[in-house]
Amino acid sequence: MTDSPFPLEATAAEAQAAIADEFSFFGDWSERYQYLIDLGRKLPPFPDAWKTEAHRLHGCQSMVWIVPEGNADRLVFHAVSDSAIVSGLIYLALRVYSGRPAAEILATEPEYVASIGLARHLSPTRSNGLAAMLSFIRDTARSQPQ
Repeated sequence: MTDSPFPLEATAAEAQAAIADEFSFFGDWSERYQYLIDLGRKLPPFPDAWKTEAHRLHGCQSMVWIVPEGNADRLVFHAVSDSAIVSGLIYLALRVYSGRPAAEILATEPEYVASIGLARHLSPTRSNGLAAMLSFIRDTARSQPQ
């Protein structure tokens, strides 16, 4: 598999706090959407060979592929989308959850979604896609032998 830049912060809670802090700098949602797009551009390269039906995340209107690796001690997620805003949503989810133990993933509710206002400002299809991605991450953590 490929290298991952995540985690950026020591804990998932610290990652969520950092995300909330960063988004607090922006006065309106057009700026926040632009920041999301910029974050999506920071995702590490995703091999074309992984863009298969087996890795496709269903429940998203956009095309999203996600590949987990690791075990209960450390789960890393690689993901990409064909949508700029969805790529930013992927970046945020990976920042909170990727590179962490399964137990920490399961113990961490995605509070950043509400704290930065995503719940109110995403279209229903993007909200469904984000929920599908977060469910996939949690289900992967839940399925790890302890």
